[in-house]
Amino acid sequence: MEERIGVIGIVVEDRENAARKINGILSEFSEIIVGRMGVPYRERNLSVISLIIDGTTDEIGAMTGKLGGIKGVQVKSALVKKKPSVD
Repeated sequence: MEERIGVIGIVVEDRENAARKINGILSEFSEIIVGRMGVPYRERNLSVISLIIDGTTDEIGAMTGKLGGIKGVQVKSALVKKKPSVD
C-alpha cells in the first residue's frame, strides 16, 4: 500500500441530513486526518470542508468512498506520493 499526502474537498449541499454521517466517517478515519477546516457558504446554502490527509491509498479511498456515498455530498481529492523520511 502506497502512502499519500493530499487535500480532500467536500461540498455539502444538504447539511441538516448529512452532517451526522459526515462527522461519523471523519471520526472513523481521524488517524489519517492532519487538519480540517469547515466553512458555511450561506449565500449558496451549502458548506465546504477541506481536509489535509496522510495515509495509505486504501484508507483514503475507503474514506472518500463512504463520504461520496452520502446523498447531497460531493468529494474531490488531490494526492501526491509521500517522500520517504530522511533520518
